[in-house]
Formats: sequence, structure tokens, C-alpha cells
Amino acid sequence: MAEVSLSGISKSFGNDVALDDVTMTIPDGSFVVLLGPTGAGKTTTLRMVSGLDLPDAGQISIGGRDMTGLTPTQRDVAMVFQQYSLYPHLSVRQNLEFPLKSPVLQTPADEINRKVGEVAEILQISHKLDNKATALSGGEMQRVSIGRALVRDPSVYLMDEPLSSLDAKLRSDLRIELKNIQANSGATLLYVTHDQIEAMTMATHVGVLDHGKLVQFGTPREIYENPVSVYAASRLGQPRINVLPADLFAGAPSNAATIGLRPEHIVQGDGADSLVQRVEHLGDQTRLHLVFKDHDLITVTDAHTDLKGGDIVKIRPQNPYYFDAAGARVS
Repeated sequence: MAEVSLSGISKSFGNDVALDDVTMTIPDGSFVVLLGPTGAGKTTTLRMVSGLDLPDAGQISIGGRDMTGLTPTQRDVAMVFQQYSLYPHLSVRQNLEFPLKSPVLQTPADEINRKVGEVAEILQISHKLDNKATALSGGEMQRVSIGRALVRDPSVYLMDEPLSSLDAKLRSDLRIELKNIQANSGATLLYVTHDQIEAMTMATHVGVLDHGKLVQFGTPREIYENPVSVYAASRLGQPRINVLPADLFAGAPSNAATIGLRPEHIVQGDGADSLVQRVEHLGDQTRLHLVFKDHDLITVTDAHTDLKGGDIVKIRPQNPYYFDAAGARVS
């Protein structure tokens, strides 16, 4: 496996800036998630690393080796796309074997059988190995597509929202399996998603992208607990952070335009009155939808609370974040 380094990477498509001076180091053996909405530059970054697209400026290295001029094959990366790409005339087994039979790898037959069997078991497709790819459901096709990457031992795995087409249970199962595979193998994995749950549960590091700019890079906990901006703060956390006018509560810095309150940063029982608008019982916790001085906010409370819509509860902020008019964090 290998460290991946991006230095000053920029890319435009006509007048559209996809990446703007992105500099980032993906540590050897890390699970890095690129997080952001559609158009943030996540997939473009992945394609830069893979060699499918070339940057207008900047340099990419893998394992200390400059990738300039190298093809995707020469870069020794394995990529899983959002939309599955299989050979429809081949069986599942043959699709999984295909990368291992390349002249470059020259994998022995017994090793091919072992790897295909292990990956099929992990992805819950062992009973489908002799089926044609065209006989699979969409979710099964995507699992085979993931499997074609997992059977290899590349320098870097690149995955572009590979779980988005799967049902909720399988998506949850595969999040655990992918993380276990990465952790046990020591693989370097760069993973694109807009799903913050995937970022929080899988990543060793998260890169938050906004309109082609890398706005923050760190562990999920660092970004959650110490966001550099309103935008970064809103990328992680469920329910999302409450962003309200700074003057709703006393004590805001003079240059603060907004206050950011995560649900756990709202203390209940003392402070100012707020109206309970709705109560959501979720089993392990209860979410309270409140109205405070004509502003909506969400907090969490005891799973067995007796609060109901129309009740009044006192609240005050604890350890809030403050942001200026441009959305940048202020002390």
C-alpha cells in the first residue's frame, strides 16, 4: 500500500472550476472519505488520482512516485464506480477472476480461487458465482463490482459512492465489512460519498470539499468537534447542527453573525423558554423539535421523556460555535 499526495491540484471543464488548488496527503494505510454535496469536486479528485482525468495544474504522487504521464494501469489503483461496470456475457465468478488473470498480475489458479471465494463470502454472493451478470439485481451487480476491486492488491483502492445503490441493511453490513477489510489489510482507500454516516463510521480521515476547494481535512472527530466553518460543521452530525442568529443568546463575540449548536450542546431544564413543536421517539433517543424566539432548532433528550407537542422547556447553549458573516469560525 502507499501514501497518496496531491499538491496544488486544479481542474476546470470549460468555465466550470472542478478543483481549485487542492493539496492533501492521504496517509499510507488510511481510509480517507471525501465528503460534500454534488458538484463539490469529490469524483473529480478520485479521477485525478486514478489517471482517468489529468489535472490542469499540480502534481500527484503515489508511494512517493510522480504519477505524471502514467496510465491508470501503471498507477496500480483499483477503482469502483458509482454505476456498476461488469462484463454482461461473463458469470459472476468470471467477472471476479478477470482482473486477476491479467498478464500484469499473472495470479496462480489456486490463488485466484481462494481470493474469489473469500470476496464472494464477504459480499454475500457465494450462491451467485455461476450466474450470468445479467441475471443479477442492481444491488448484486454493485457487490460484484466492489468484489472485482477487492480481489486485487493494488497500491490504492478508489471508490466512488459504491454503496449508494444498495438497500439499507446491506449498506450497513458492507460499511462494516469494508472497514474491516481496510483495517486488516492495511490498504490505502480513498472513498467518495455525500453520506455523513459513511464518513463518520468508516473514515480515519475526512476531506470536506466545497466547490472544488478543500476546506478541512482531519479525523471525523476533529471535524465534528472543531469545524473551521459553518459549511464544515454542517457536513457531519445527525441531526444537523443548528445555525441561529448569534444575538439569540447572550455572550456572543462582537464579530459573530451566527451561533452553531449541535443537539448535544443545548442544555435543557434552565435558561429561556422554548416551545416543543414535535417529539420524535427513535428508540435509543428522542429528538425534540423546538421553536425558540421564532427560530426552529432540534435537540435530543432522554429516550423515555414525557414531553409532548405544546409543552414548554427551558434551554441554554453549552460550548457553542460562533461564525462570522462569511461563515468562518471565530473564537
